[in-house]
Amino acid sequence: MIEAVAGFDAVRVRAANPGLFTLDGTNTWVLGRDPAWVVDPGPDLEAHLDAVAREVAARGGAGGIAITHGHGDHTDGISGLLERLGAEVPVAAMEAGRADVGLCDGASFGPLEAVHVPGHAADHLCFVWGLACCSGDAVLGHGSVYVAPGPGSLSGYLAGLRRLRERPIDVILPGHGPVVADARAKLDEYVAHRMGREQRLVAALADGIRTESGLLDVVWGDVPALLRPAAAITLAAHLGKLAEEGRLPGDLEVSGETVRLPRDP
Repeated sequence: MIEAVAGFDAVRVRAANPGLFTLDGTNTWVLGRDPAWVVDPGPDLEAHLDAVAREVAARGGAGGIAITHGHGDHTDGISGLLERLGAEVPVAAMEAGRADVGLCDGASFGPLEAVHVPGHAADHLCFVWGLACCSGDAVLGHGSVYVAPGPGSLSGYLAGLRRLRERPIDVILPGHGPVVADARAKLDEYVAHRMGREQRLVAALADGIRTESGLLDVVWGDVPALLRPAAAITLAAHLGKLAEEGRLPGDLEVSGETVRLPRDP
């Protein structure tokens, strides 16, 4: 499906890969023209890549392909898209091994500015394009994202969202779901959501709850059963943040990048 973004010279090309974590499918964004810039090729689906290539050709060819993060639903189509656009088209990502151009926070790639927003993935970049931001999986069109555990993961995620909030961004072009018309409100919502979970988690720990299942029941009790595994991942990220801040109870074992909770008795 191809959908124009009102007020912006951009289109969303949605892949036919709907699912629990991909919502109605992965979005590939084609921005501008003469040349056009592609954000996230998406999955390796012939019809999807054909549609992206046609849109790029209609806009005067490709200046480059930018990757928000290395998850397969965003990157599996890289090779197929290059076959259609030309092998000389540069690919840029934070993980240089996956691309021709390695990007860091604040780097430019054509008209795109990279903003590092870790959390969902350590290599996650958002791309600011004028008054629009391609957010990958840092912000979705609806719902929330899971945050993977790791050193500084959740604190880095919140810091990244707040940095985006300070930018003059009007719309968010997410990796999944529809365009977000009020960028600032959505970023405020995302930060408030994560801080609300933290407050409930701190309260549950203060009440003596020490098992993963118990904490999930209390703090993520509103999450459907199918999403409980993702909630468990985010729980570990939240506990890791509390550990980094010295706020984790001493009877929880912290090991490596994850927080190991004692088993239910």
